Amino acid sequence: MNSRVSPPRVRVREVRLTERDVRLRLPFRFGVVTLTESPQAYVRVRVQREDGREAWGMSAEMLAAKWFDKNPLLTNEDNFVQLRTSLRICADHYVTESTPRTPFGLSATHYGDQLRACAVKQLNPLIASYGPALIDRAVLDAVCRLHGASFFDAMAANLPGMATDDVAPDLVGFDFDAFLRGLKPLTAVHARHTVGLVDPIIAADQAPGARVNDGLPETLEEVVTEYGHSYFKLKVAGDVRADLARLTSIAAVLDRADAPYHATLDGNEQYESVEGITELWTAMERAPALRRLVASTLFIEQPIARKTALARDVSALSARRPVIIDESDADMESFVTARARGYRGVSSKSCKGFYKSVINAARCARWNADAKAPAYFMSAEDLTTQAGVSVQQDLALVALLGLHHVERNGHHYVNGMAALPLAEQNAFLKAHPDLYARTAGAVRLRILEGRLAIGSLACPGYAVAAEPDWAATRPMG
Repeated sequence: MNSRVSPPRVRVREVRLTERDVRLRLPFRFGVVTLTESPQAYVRVRVQREDGREAWGMSAEMLAAKWFDKNPLLTNEDNFVQLRTSLRICADHYVTESTPRTPFGLSATHYGDQLRACAVKQLNPLIASYGPALIDRAVLDAVCRLHGASFFDAMAANLPGMATDDVAPDLVGFDFDAFLRGLKPLTAVHARHTVGLVDPIIAADQAPGARVNDGLPETLEEVVTEYGHSYFKLKVAGDVRADLARLTSIAAVLDRADAPYHATLDGNEQYESVEGITELWTAMERAPALRRLVASTLFIEQPIARKTALARDVSALSARRPVIIDESDADMESFVTARARGYRGVSSKSCKGFYKSVINAARCARWNADAKAPAYFMSAEDLTTQAGVSVQQDLALVALLGLHHVERNGHHYVNGMAALPLAEQNAFLKAHPDLYARTAGAVRLRILEGRLAIGSLACPGYAVAAEPDWAATRPMG
């Protein structure tokens, strides 16, 4: 599309919120929860330009328990209600906005309103960000469709109208037009396989009768054989001795590969202090059985509980292996604060907001230019994104930012599109034949040699050329 197209000004005329249940084929334990099922939220918005033209846009994301708010006194259903509330608050802000605004301007204008309204209901900034994260994607999807533009072309032309704004005052003077124009979207990315805290490493780890036997890999050993991954995300639980034993079992499988592999450690806030995670890393460095795993580890993700993570300096550990924030990335200023505490990176997750990811990528570009070195970086992480709208929009963001590997876990813990209507499965397979394949009786992600081909995401709209069966979703609870 023409790179000189002015960002359109739009109004959100309608927001529809629906959901449907997702059941996991394998239990997924991360941090303090073992997930076996969860609703997935779907958003549809009707957007109107100033000239009267309208289009619908969509997005989708899991309603995840015990990640946005890990208060043990709250039930999973309490967590779902929190996220639904965030969506409804944002929807109300956007629909009642009477001034036509650019897509980014709409989000930036109501950023503070969203935080304040959620705070009144005792919802933290991470929860507050969930509503705009979904609705902003749906708005941009609609705008892309109005212009016949792909997500990648729209971002290159800065169709959202991203600019220096009060939401990121540290970027005053930053040239977003030039930055976005200079991005080189990828056409394939490595899928970084997650090893959850209760995942079997080898067949002997499975109790008698515990196998699912659905034709898909269940153990880490089987996953490596089936998908050919060379990137892995390893969950640790906050107990040095237990973590060392589990990492040793994992390394025994990964070390069989002749080719190099790469790993990341995810603490999911399970260590209470920098001393605790430093003790683990020191023990790993001293363990002969972990020598190759240590050398292959790229970074350590959010090891420290958020209540203290940004209160202590992690520079000493980060000098040995970069440390990044994830759950502590609560608002637009979190990465700036984290940098001052010695953190080297921040995660990109569509559930936290794609504008936030782009802004944090801009920060990395500016800081690295100032340092004349690649000192700061972003990682691409997952929230069990499901096949279809959710995983495609997240992959498009990852591709836009040039992140060569992304944690992908939804395809492993959920049986692809097996639970969805056959017509919906067929529609996504036809529209995105590079990304999906029909195997073991269902349409699911196609992973070859550990990679996902994503060229078909360069379609009109925000990376989705098919639609869910809306009749198979229910009004949000």
